[in-house]
Amino acid sequence: QVQLVESGGGLVQAGGSLRLSCAASGRTLDSYAVGWFRQGPGKEREFVGTVTWSGGTTYYAGSVKGRFTISRSVGKNTVDLQMNSLKPEDTAVYYCYAHRWDQGDFWGQGTQVTVSS
Repeated sequence: QVQLVESGGGLVQAGGSLRLSCAASGRTLDSYAVGWFRQGPGKEREFVGTVTWSGGTTYYAGSVKGRFTISRSVGKNTVDLQMNSLKPEDTAVYYCYAHRWDQGDFWGQGTQVTVSS
């Protein structure tokens, strides 16, 4: 079992930046694909970005590409999401996840990000 805890959410003005962090416990993340989803008010949960288990490749949703960056630290067992040039439409609860083919998905409890115009 993997336990994930997000932190770093908050209120920021449009154009600003936030850095979210996801700390894992229970297992090391080096054999998991990890990343972030988000769910805005009245919307379904949507993919934000992911990094492969090897850490070699990242994928992003078109809406955040060029503005958001995912990074993982094997030593700290964390996954971070750097968010720049934030827009009001980025307002959502952000969820960290970890996936392994033989174990399925694990999710954090979410952290709220609010971007004011």
